[in-house]
Amino acid sequence: MREELVWLDEESPRARNAVQASLEFVGALGVLLFASIRGLFSGRLEWRETLHQMAFIGAASAPIVALTSAFTGAVVTLYSASLFVEVGGGNFVGGALAVAMFRELAPILTGIMVTARCGSAIAAQLGTMKITEQIDALRALAVSPIQYLVIPRVLASLVMFPMLGMIANFAGIVGGWVVADAFGIGLSSFLQSIRLLAEPFDLIGGLIKTLVFALIVSLVSAQQGLAARGGAVGVGRATTRAVVLSMVLIFAANYFLADLLFAKR
Repeated sequence: MREELVWLDEESPRARNAVQASLEFVGALGVLLFASIRGLFSGRLEWRETLHQMAFIGAASAPIVALTSAFTGAVVTLYSASLFVEVGGGNFVGGALAVAMFRELAPILTGIMVTARCGSAIAAQLGTMKITEQIDALRALAVSPIQYLVIPRVLASLVMFPMLGMIANFAGIVGGWVVADAFGIGLSSFLQSIRLLAEPFDLIGGLIKTLVFALIVSLVSAQQGLAARGGAVGVGRATTRAVVLSMVLIFAANYFLADLLFAKR
């Protein structure tokens, strides 16, 4: 299987319908995934680039993930606490928030925010390298672009997404507790509710989701960047497609993962 199929394109303006375009995208994504797995176990890992990407995807994204998760937890608690307190169920507010954050909100927010911040940057970086023929220069030097550019980004995403998911969980719970306290729900009651309603697998399942989202964001962004053509306009289109496709696939994958992990629990 030739990894060049990921970024090789035809300059002929042949028309493609939606089915052909979708099949080509899925095929290119599959080739990229296969080449990345093969390179991960058979090639030399670029540790410096991997660490750089871990800092870019993980450390630099942590504040925005924490901020959005905190406000999301606060909003969820704002609505749920008013209802629970009205019917005498204030002791269930913390547990309801924790289950929602662990299972759905934290993984989804992590995927969306990292897609917007890092997925777009990955597509733009690789797209610019493709347009300016830096990808061809790497190949001329017998350096695999997938080994040097894609694998560090995929590996960094797989390592950092679960960590960002944990940050999102913590920030969401803290944001929810601040609002719950305003409704007269004490910290001990809030934490006791979490221990009562939330299970360890709720947290584990959410982290499994972040691993799938990490693969989606890194592979789609890299594939779209490597397939860019047409100058600066082409880079912009590739970046837009990377963000849109990543978000759509995240929501689609989230449904199937929720059904697989939590539907029967």
